[in-house]
Amino acid sequence: MLTWIAGFILLIVKLGIVLGCMLFLAAYLVWAERKLLARLQVRYGPNRAGKFGLLQPIADSIKMITKEDIVPEAADRIIFLVAPAVVATTALLMFAVVPFGSSLKIWGREIPLVISDLNVGLLYVFALSSLGVYGVALGGWASNSKFALLGGIRGAAQMISYELSLGLSLIPIVMLAQSFSLVDIVQAQANYPFIFVQPISFAIFFISAVAESKRIPFDLPEAENELGAGFHMEYSGMRFGLFFIGEYVHIQVLGALAAVFFLGGWRGPWLPPPVWLLLKIILVALVMIWIRGTLPRLRYDQLMELGWKVLVPAALINIVITGAFILI
Repeated sequence: MLTWIAGFILLIVKLGIVLGCMLFLAAYLVWAERKLLARLQVRYGPNRAGKFGLLQPIADSIKMITKEDIVPEAADRIIFLVAPAVVATTALLMFAVVPFGSSLKIWGREIPLVISDLNVGLLYVFALSSLGVYGVALGGWASNSKFALLGGIRGAAQMISYELSLGLSLIPIVMLAQSFSLVDIVQAQANYPFIFVQPISFAIFFISAVAESKRIPFDLPEAENELGAGFHMEYSGMRFGLFFIGEYVHIQVLGALAAVFFLGGWRGPWLPPPVWLLLKIILVALVMIWIRGTLPRLRYDQLMELGWKVLVPAALINIVITGAFILI
């Protein structure tokens, strides 16, 4: 009984630490993005709230919390209120299987640095990623606005399309690691990161990840010049903020998955394992921000053609080639 209680307390502590770190990092990724985009566009960015604008995320959070939460009269109230929580919750839950290290020894006991090492961890990630589509689609539909509905339909089609290429890009990694467990996949990279033997998989994964997170050049569900603000245009206050918390946590999730599957996970010299994983997550997020400040938005037909006619066939060919090499 005492062992069960101790395990439950440890689980709650792990959840609290991961949740706090992810929300903190999400807030400051917004600050970093605004600063970097400002530099790319030859302006200052946020610089009023605190030194270098470092208190801007706190100011934004207070503004979102204190803003009036408006529900349009013709909206489907229950679905309208729930949709933002679906987006944020599914993104946060994905971190349950991300390993931050092998283990930590405290008071003579080995504590694994992962909330839950599922033997089907990769399938768990894809299941939650599929549920995230519902938040976008239902948010657009429940608003009872033609522009929000178009954004929701675009978002659902885009996320489903690129989820296929994202999943196919990781099959060679599972073949090499011979496991769906994220911990086992990192352990399989003890000698070298998989990016050296699967660069095509990494390229497909990264492009699909940018499209999954609806970032420029794939931000068609939010295209301001066409849809006003897309699927979340009728939202205000903290519900509007939840969509963006979900987006920036999703960026962290995709950065963590890129690190786990291709960059050796927590492995690295000198620094503690969680620090290495965090640095790799930040590196992937910064590259996404750089792409946002550099590339123009694709047309919708170009977006779909890239997913179905380029990435999916390339991923399938890569699976066949990888299988042939493993057999040889």
